[in-house]
Amino acid sequence: DVQLVESGGGSVQTGGSLRLSCAASTGTYCTGWFRQVPGKEREGIASTYTGGGSTYYVTSVKGRFTISHDNANNALYLQMNDLKAEDTATYYCAARRGARWQCSTMNSYDIWGQGTQVTVS
Repeated sequence: DVQLVESGGGSVQTGGSLRLSCAASTGTYCTGWFRQVPGKEREGIASTYTGGGSTYYVTSVKGRFTISHDNANNALYLQMNDLKAEDTATYYCAARRGARWQCSTMNSYDIWGQGTQVTVS
């Protein structure tokens, strides 16, 4: 099945940028990025289809974050710009098998990376 291994994350000042990476398996599937802060539910913030199209962003990150994938290198990315303190969280990449139209159903993902911490101050 799809396997995900995250890298990136760290600490950055407000207004700064970070890029999260996720090494993934070959194939065509939905992929998403989620984040979670202690005491709150995991939030789906972006998704896309490795076969192209169907990109989704939650309102709070739209215009600041960009999800992408590099099929040649089996890599997934989340470019985060203009970071704010409220972006501080543990970030997870995720995947699910399915059709393009299913990718924005953020509560349907069932394959997860290990998580990486992002701290904005």
